[in-house]
Amino acid sequence: MHYNINSIIMDRHFNIIIAVIAFFSCSVFTAQSEVNHKSTNYNNTKAQKKKIVFVAGKDSHGRGEHEFKAGCYLLARLLNESRPDIDAVVTENGWPEDLTIFDGANVIVMYSDGANEHMVIPHLEEVDKLVKKGIGIVAMHYSIEVPKGKAGNYFYNWIGGYFEAYYSVNPFFIPEMVKLPKHQITNGVKPFKIRDEWYYHLRFANTKKITPILSTYPRLTTLLPEENSIRGNNEFVRKDLQDGKIQTMAWAFKRTDGGRSFGFSGGHTHSNWVNDDFRKLILNAIVWTAKLKVPDSGIVTKTPSAAEMEYLLKAPRPPRTTHG
Repeated sequence: MHYNINSIIMDRHFNIIIAVIAFFSCSVFTAQSEVNHKSTNYNNTKAQKKKIVFVAGKDSHGRGEHEFKAGCYLLARLLNESRPDIDAVVTENGWPEDLTIFDGANVIVMYSDGANEHMVIPHLEEVDKLVKKGIGIVAMHYSIEVPKGKAGNYFYNWIGGYFEAYYSVNPFFIPEMVKLPKHQITNGVKPFKIRDEWYYHLRFANTKKITPILSTYPRLTTLLPEENSIRGNNEFVRKDLQDGKIQTMAWAFKRTDGGRSFGFSGGHTHSNWVNDDFRKLILNAIVWTAKLKVPDSGIVTKTPSAAEMEYLLKAPRPPRTTHG
């Protein structure tokens, strides 16, 4: 909780009451929660913790959509609570100016807008140096889209592929997932159906070098009517759907430098984190990317409450006004 002290006028007695309440109160909504791990069998020494850095992009879209900050803090807190061998931290509002946050990092999780305004584009070379040191990369939703060419080639190396404009598409639909593969990322995950903005027909450097985690056979009706739109329809995706080619929407990637990466095309709608299996899949993936063992039951976390889901959400946008 954060209080605006300057907006409160208190006398001495009220000050004492507030101090006592603050002393005996705690919030589940701290950026880095302190959790009692006595019931686990993990080694809890600070030196052996894996550092996960969540990089939350700047605000975009309306309330409940592209909630990068709220989503990152939620996932980081759940990891810190469930895994004492992880130290998850969050930096918000785009790429950090203070790069020391990446010191000792084992995984960078990018959750942001993409395309030409992707927060990583001015920092491709510095991130590439981190990747070559073996740091893991997780890219979620719009952050898997970068321009074709230089940035796309980096993403080939970092996560195995990316969303390419006029080739990939991003419809809202409820995919019929094919059977989940046997992989640590799917440990404990039950099949689920959920509406999201699922990107597919992604551009992969080599499909034989990725491990599809979520796949489906989309219908042509998921495409926009306009036949040549930047993200909704194109001749390449139409042909592949007509040919019955399976489409990957989440994947694992073991890089040649020994590092691990994970790409996930969902995550547009914040309320989807309430789904236990949707959420578990991502938590499993982050733990796997950090080269930690995922339990057979997966990363089990309590379903977030309404208050937890609303914490750090963007303020509602004011209604549009019309003139004339």
